[in-house]
Amino acid sequence: MSNKLPLLSQASVYERDWLLDSSSYKAGVYAGEHLAEIILTNGLLNRTFRVTPNAATVGFDNLVTGASILRGVKPEASVVVDGASYDIGGLVGQEEYAYLRREWIDGFASDPAAFQFVDFAVGKTQAPFAWKRVRPCPDLPWPPPGVRLTLNFVGPQDLAAAIVYELYDGLPLLGKWLELRNGGNSAVRLNTFNSEILAVVEGEVSVDAPAEWVYPDLHVESDFAFHGMTPKSANATTHWVTDPQYTTQVNYKYATPCLLESRLPMGPEVDLAAGETFESFRTYELAPDSSDRERRGLALRRMYRTLAPWTQENPILMHVRKADPESVRAAVDQCAEVGFEMVIMTFGSGFDAESEDADYIAELKTLADYAHDKGVELGGYSLLASRSIDVENDAINPETGAPGGAIFGQSPCLCSDWGEDYFRKVEVLYAASGLDIFEHDGSYPGDVCASTTHPGHAGLADSQWRQWQRITRFYHWCRAQGIYLNVPDWYFLNGSNKNGMGYREVNWSLPRDRQILLARQNVYDGTWEKTPSMGWMFVPLVEYHGGGEAATLEPLAEHLDAYEAHLAQNFGCGVQACYRGPRLYDSDETKAVVKKWVDFYKCYRAILESDIIHLRRADGRDIDGVLHVNPQLPTCGLALFFNPLDEAVVRVWKLPLYYTGLHERALIREGEGVAREYVLGREYEVELTVNIPPRGMVWYVVEAGV
Repeated sequence: MSNKLPLLSQASVYERDWLLDSSSYKAGVYAGEHLAEIILTNGLLNRTFRVTPNAATVGFDNLVTGASILRGVKPEASVVVDGASYDIGGLVGQEEYAYLRREWIDGFASDPAAFQFVDFAVGKTQAPFAWKRVRPCPDLPWPPPGVRLTLNFVGPQDLAAAIVYELYDGLPLLGKWLELRNGGNSAVRLNTFNSEILAVVEGEVSVDAPAEWVYPDLHVESDFAFHGMTPKSANATTHWVTDPQYTTQVNYKYATPCLLESRLPMGPEVDLAAGETFESFRTYELAPDSSDRERRGLALRRMYRTLAPWTQENPILMHVRKADPESVRAAVDQCAEVGFEMVIMTFGSGFDAESEDADYIAELKTLADYAHDKGVELGGYSLLASRSIDVENDAINPETGAPGGAIFGQSPCLCSDWGEDYFRKVEVLYAASGLDIFEHDGSYPGDVCASTTHPGHAGLADSQWRQWQRITRFYHWCRAQGIYLNVPDWYFLNGSNKNGMGYREVNWSLPRDRQILLARQNVYDGTWEKTPSMGWMFVPLVEYHGGGEAATLEPLAEHLDAYEAHLAQNFGCGVQACYRGPRLYDSDETKAVVKKWVDFYKCYRAILESDIIHLRRADGRDIDGVLHVNPQLPTCGLALFFNPLDEAVVRVWKLPLYYTGLHERALIREGEGVAREYVLGREYEVELTVNIPPRGMVWYVVEAGV
């Protein structure tokens, strides 16, 4: 069958760093040397399949490092239907699971009880949902360019399965999911499924069981993620388990976690009617090419830019404390004056996203039109999961049969009557009013519900799957409408724009100087995995969680040094904060300072929203700093250094310029001063003399030398 495909003429050679220039690494599907071999490759990552006597992955290779990711053959997926378990694809007969030799594969057989391969299809990648582009951001393609390979199988009970793979251009990233079709005349129940099963080279070899294992060197996450602000904390589907077939492993109890399974925590326990097709969540696999933390972070951030390009929208926003028309107009006017781009009617403001009152919706439309005339977007805040509605609509605890015991204590079930009505009301209000941003707090965190009377799910076993489908369907709708989504959870792959950078809210009640330094630590720590645009920070213009005068910026003119420090470090790091209060400025001097930093940000926006290289974390004892890099821009670097001390500091700093793409010479200027040419050292660094005033900041622009 693979003779339909072009022949992969020779092995790919890794010639240039894909993090600097990925243009030559295009994904394609090819025929291998073996007549029954299909190769999915982009020059950075290979996945190789045999399609006779059944279809199975027989190679998975990191072409940057030359390392094999795979050590053995497993089924491509598995399902449990009406209580019976079935593998999908796979080959049997491998005896040694520490490694896989190519000459063994011809001797492998098909399991007759498994779904059997019938054919394959090749096409372009497809967008899983629509994205309406309404605000500035980098010109990233959607869907992400690449290639799609679909392997089709037939199974018992008139079932058919499609395993879909997408390999993307320009980075070592592969997506995979399962589609199961009921071709029979009566309904069947899909009890559980496993959409990825990979026998992967172990991440750690240990005779004894360590307290905590090192997992295989493959970043895996899915779009079925919640209850977290990092990919690790939000993971719900990636399971590294033991492999009972791997009997030659070093660990005496066969306890090495080296088998990847991508599956739901429970369920889905859904019925498929005759002719119906079920589609699983999507699993994404990114192959790191280094143990260096910065490089691994750069790869991860490239993945999010590729799979969720809307996360690069980064409007400058204000949280106005009151939602009455007078307060909103005043906030809009100030935002327009200084260049802010968005106003959010914040928590506790009185904004009601669930209102069906025609007069209220008309009032919101008038305010939205007013904001739009000023070049400002407008939206508001809504709380979802961390509250109680009533006994009939709350999530039911399976242990007690009553509400309570949810992740946030109490939560409505998203598939209850109230839940369905909630989403309908919000969609109607936003469509009618023309609001632009929805800040969705307490988003669905993965609660289960044992109710058997809610219309959107049958019982406990399908409740998590159905609620996740409901929340993501709403976020997809928002993305298609161009509505900006602030969501304090890991819903990026399903349409959200931003979540918290990572901070403790009560810290904003600390004295102002401590808030400033802690915030810089938060940004430094949060941008290892997030791009600057993916995480919001916070600036409490009025008292927040207590703290009194020592913690408060208002009156702004009286604490302008602290206010400017927040503005400088947030805008300088390319990070937007929620500036929460009734106003952005209270005097001409304050207004001038705000506008100064907004203008700085807009002047250097492209580089400031690019990747951060972490130079030194703030500790209050010496200078700290970050470096923005982007080899595709004329301004390919912008470094910022902060001095937390009460005296001026002069330091000679080795500035690493590798990820700017510069090789020999760089032009560097302090602020808007005169540029000086530097010759890069063997490690692509230059020695920069940094002179920073007490409790001050300096910044340097990096461009290509001649």
